[in-house]
Amino acid sequence: MDRLETMRLYARIVELGSFTAAANDLDLPRATVTNAIKKLEARLGAQLLRRTTRCQSVTRDGQAYYGHCVRLLADLDEVEADFREAAVVPKGCLRIDMPGTLARHLVIPGLPEFCARYPQIKLDIGTSDRFVDLLREGVDCVLRVGELPDSGLVGRRVALLQQVTVASAGYVRRRGLPHTLADLQQGHEAVSWVSPTTRRPEPSLDFMVRRRRREVHLPARVSVSGTDAYLGCCEAGLGIAQFPRYRVADLLARGALQELFPDSPPPALPVHVLYASQRQMPARLRVFVDWLVELMAKQR
Repeated sequence: MDRLETMRLYARIVELGSFTAAANDLDLPRATVTNAIKKLEARLGAQLLRRTTRCQSVTRDGQAYYGHCVRLLADLDEVEADFREAAVVPKGCLRIDMPGTLARHLVIPGLPEFCARYPQIKLDIGTSDRFVDLLREGVDCVLRVGELPDSGLVGRRVALLQQVTVASAGYVRRRGLPHTLADLQQGHEAVSWVSPTTRRPEPSLDFMVRRRRREVHLPARVSVSGTDAYLGCCEAGLGIAQFPRYRVADLLARGALQELFPDSPPPALPVHVLYASQRQMPARLRVFVDWLVELMAKQR
């Protein structure tokens, strides 16, 4: 019998006033009850109950110990009840980290619906592209765009973002409109994207040509590692760039950017939600991941 079971047993003896009544209430042999209390008193080094052939009474130490038992057991019951309720009605604080542009353009606009559906879940959202140590930083999950690194985390793909190749209207006026991928080698430039994690520049542009990936390397005079700066350089006419379609949809509609090679788009970008491996996923995390899948499906 562990300590919590012994505490429950002792509390029932005090409340019912009898070893026999407590044994019957908890469906235990009378000898087991007697032996458990003897071991408890020996471990505490105090007499909790006075026992005679006619009756039993609680000592002063026994009353103090009973008060502690009641409080501890009540707290434990409350904690367990909260977790059982949370398994049915998800609640609690969920800490998430995701890229700022993904948060601003895709996730946050849909959050009012999530909050209405799960009013007892509080969200703490960080926006970054850096490596996040989930366990050390107390983060429940991260959203990441692109291929997954070997991080030891559990990953679930929630979306494939369609991409486009674009250039500003000013760039097209100065450099001309390339009609084929071969035309790109005739004096065109790219804005070079630098991975925030590896810090390696990626000057090439990727295209899907008849379901096969093709890289085109272009010179680049400007390299950036932030998505806002990457878009700003493209808008300023500093080179050709590639983005998820959602990120530049308004600029394409206004004519500020022009789509290039619509028949040979860049490969779609996978979006994954990553979380630590655990036997029992908290309900608040499970419903958030399911909601993300539902939300991203609407963007296709």
